[in-house]
Amino acid sequence: MGEMEDTDFDDVLDDWFIESLKLYKDLHVYQLEHPTQVIEWTSERTVCVAGYSSSKNDILELRLPLKLFADENKGLCAERDFKVVCGGFTEGPVRCLRYIPGTRCVVTNDGQSSDLQVWDLGGDDTAADVIRRTGSIKGKRRASETGSRIAARLSSAPQVLHGAHSSDVQLTQLTSGQTLYKLETDSADPLSSLQFVGDTVFLAGCCNGSVYMADTRTSAAPQLSPPPASSGESVHWWMDVSAGPQLSSCRVVRLSSSGQAVISDMRNLGGAVCQAQLDVQTCCCKPDDVRVSWAPALEDCVSVSAGFSGVVEIYDTSVWRTELQEAQPLFQHRGHVVASQQTDGSVPVFVTSHVWHPERPRTLLSAASDGSFHVWDWVDPDGSAAGRPTPDTD
Repeated sequence: MGEMEDTDFDDVLDDWFIESLKLYKDLHVYQLEHPTQVIEWTSERTVCVAGYSSSKNDILELRLPLKLFADENKGLCAERDFKVVCGGFTEGPVRCLRYIPGTRCVVTNDGQSSDLQVWDLGGDDTAADVIRRTGSIKGKRRASETGSRIAARLSSAPQVLHGAHSSDVQLTQLTSGQTLYKLETDSADPLSSLQFVGDTVFLAGCCNGSVYMADTRTSAAPQLSPPPASSGESVHWWMDVSAGPQLSSCRVVRLSSSGQAVISDMRNLGGAVCQAQLDVQTCCCKPDDVRVSWAPALEDCVSVSAGFSGVVEIYDTSVWRTELQEAQPLFQHRGHVVASQQTDGSVPVFVTSHVWHPERPRTLLSAASDGSFHVWDWVDPDGSAAGRPTPDTD
């Protein structure tokens, strides 16, 4: 019986790889020793990953396969694997990781408290291949269900915005540990997202769907927007913000635990420009099990990975309407679940994280609970409007 199951699985895998020749411009499969919940760009060709088990974990900077960037004569480029640029160890789990632009530093959080750890990725010296912990930043809470959210942007003096709850958010200077700004709120809602939308303006998305917009240059009270009108009994919301040449052109997407996705603009964060009901399994997910993300270089596209489906889905939001309707994905990456052989009683494979490439329109990286790590450049199946790169913002 086992041999027959193996044969059936091999057939499914072979069929998928044959089909993938039409589905992907590029597809590279890598196996991490331990699964990661974080994938963070440190350059257009390198990312950081880290384990999240309760014991000692790797923290690695990986270089993407060179073959991915070969525009011509890809067959002549033999390098098709990820390479370790540098690495180190962390004593606890890594649930959140952010690169500090303009530096060789990353900041991490273990998901258990609001404290942060600061790491040096190395430079041009003889120990450039070793990631070392260089310091820590104290948070306000000793324990937290979701851990701290972290945001950073390019600045003359490296700074990090962080917090576990809306009342905890603060901007800290990395070198001195000095607190430069605190978000003044009356509530202490757990955060699902913390993102800069400008040099000084940021959004703090709460798990209940409400959003705070604040400016680190002023002590004025932040602008609070209520959760979107929900079609079901939503207990959790996830959020992402699109990039834009101006603040007014940024858009917010929120995904509820009932599968409702709502797009809002910055002028009315509590309203809905458009919305859709997605067929995603989010109701039984933990806060960090769901990812919703705007494509940075592809107009109107968002990606979603949720629950135990083991799939990353791409949606074209340009066809969504103001009234709630079911939406079908433009593309599905099923590589993680197909490549994982499932037997009776086995634990389902689920996607732990995914990110878009900051410049390549249809290139994404995704990681799964079995340690599989994929980079894939998908083919737009019908050449739809969503296939247009985003307008040049220069």
